Amino acid sequence: MKKILAFGASNSSTSINQKLARFASAQVADSVTTLLDLKEFEMPLYSIDRQNESGFPQEATHFHALIKEHDGIIVSLAEHNHSYSAVFKNLIDWVSRIDGKFWQEKPILLLSTSPGARGAANVMDAASRFFPFAGGKVVSSFSLPQFYENFTEDGGISDPELRDSFEGALILFAEALAQ
Repeated sequence: MKKILAFGASNSSTSINQKLARFASAQVADSVTTLLDLKEFEMPLYSIDRQNESGFPQEATHFHALIKEHDGIIVSLAEHNHSYSAVFKNLIDWVSRIDGKFWQEKPILLLSTSPGARGAANVMDAASRFFPFAGGKVVSSFSLPQFYENFTEDGGISDPELRDSFEGALILFAEALAQ
């Protein structure tokens, strides 16, 4: 059984990215998922002064340990003002100080969604460039535009073309996970 770490990169209690990450992880056969809630990883804003004075917050070291314990990662990115959400950016700022290659070469399925037509394309582009630099092995990605029109809690992705694209990304992730 492969272990997947999955989360929506948001601290919203109604996060559509959390819903997409949960849905995606449930589609991976022969796996068990740890679904994180980033509200549990809120911590002081990163600064070198704070790091020098107090060391690393427990939340940052715990997140780093969780990555190490899992075989693959599913991240669904929330887009705030064309970039990462503040909670996710702060988390990776802290964790990158523990380990510059904090994704530890684990296979990553990179997802994003938004209510709009671009499906959080800006943050997807930023993460696609940054994650490999931070030790991420992004094996596939999928962006779901217009979440509320294209996703249902009961059936998942409703648009046939988008569903096919998602399933293709999921297959690539599952293959990388099996290696």
